[in-house]
Amino acid sequence: MRSPHNMLQVFAFFSFFFLNCTAYNLYIFTVAHSYEIKVELTKDSQLAKVDFNNLKFGQILSDHMLVADYDDGEWKEVKIVPYANLSLSPATSALHYGQAIFEGIKAYKFEDGRVSIFRPDRNFDRFNKSAVRLEMPEVPREIFMDGLKKLIDIDRSFVPPTTGASLYIRPFMFGTEPALGVHPSKSYKFVIITGPVGAYYNKPLRVKVETYFTRAAAGGVGFSKNAGNYALSLYPTRLAQDEGFDQLIWTDAKEHKYIEEAGTANLVFMLGDTLITPGSETVLQGVTRHSIMDLAKSWGIKTETRDVSVQELIEGIETGKVSEAFAAGTAATLTPISEIGYEGKIYKLSDPATREFSNKVLDYLNQLRYGKVEDPFGWNFIVG
Repeated sequence: MRSPHNMLQVFAFFSFFFLNCTAYNLYIFTVAHSYEIKVELTKDSQLAKVDFNNLKFGQILSDHMLVADYDDGEWKEVKIVPYANLSLSPATSALHYGQAIFEGIKAYKFEDGRVSIFRPDRNFDRFNKSAVRLEMPEVPREIFMDGLKKLIDIDRSFVPPTTGASLYIRPFMFGTEPALGVHPSKSYKFVIITGPVGAYYNKPLRVKVETYFTRAAAGGVGFSKNAGNYALSLYPTRLAQDEGFDQLIWTDAKEHKYIEEAGTANLVFMLGDTLITPGSETVLQGVTRHSIMDLAKSWGIKTETRDVSVQELIEGIETGKVSEAFAAGTAATLTPISEIGYEGKIYKLSDPATREFSNKVLDYLNQLRYGKVEDPFGWNFIVG
């Protein structure tokens, strides 16, 4: 039999619980909230027009897209519909004030026909970090992850069946309030579109170290994947391309002394026996870069994420201490850098075919993403 003291404790607990039941119920409802995803299938599939043996990056789009709208402080209808143009007011806030973010993800087809998305959880987290920085609403996991899985399952026939090709996935969100005036938009549209792609780069890169123009400054938005970061890179990149380079190596805004990233990817170097990647609050936290560094650690290779000066890189190339350099990203995958231009001089690196680590890690990533080896890290998100 319970003692009177214990009974009083039980009574006190339930009294506290019921007095606060409103708050408890609200919390439970918020966490448990689910979103119905309505589906409208296309009546005019474009699949028959796709030449999977001749895929260019970003030129072909799949049959469907996911669309979700945010208004009045909450996410409204979530739907998958046939791919189509969006209707926007000329006063749409994102067109004037730049509240626009996006992600890049890839899905792969296994030999047994299953489809897998590579590490979308990290893209989901990064997407919402970008949203917070640009004063935009975070997208709930149920909309992003469940919607992504359902969309890819519907358009699974667009996932290329060949190694070297994949389904590129582009989630994006932008402010849609049809009003002028500098303030956070009151409404937003979240969309996911997809399309089969081949390689982004089909040859080793010639890159130029940028010492005048700036991509991002400390305290800015360099870590976020927002539209403005890419818009401001276009002019300096075109100037470099006019000189015969493929891309830029961006440097820090304050001194142009430290390496940050390339225009479309992170940078990784093999310096002696250590794999190094630049670390800075202005560098995009790349999923491919993170995966490569994790693999290197699992293979017993020393890794460092730290400041890398231009001088250290150039001296390393001249002395032969830098044996490998490559760009790493979802679109770029792993693309070797063959030449680096700096202050009017060209510094050549080793033949990409002879690079031990780069070739090993690219081969392993390909086998992992196409389901040809076991996935000990749990990186493959199986659609089915």
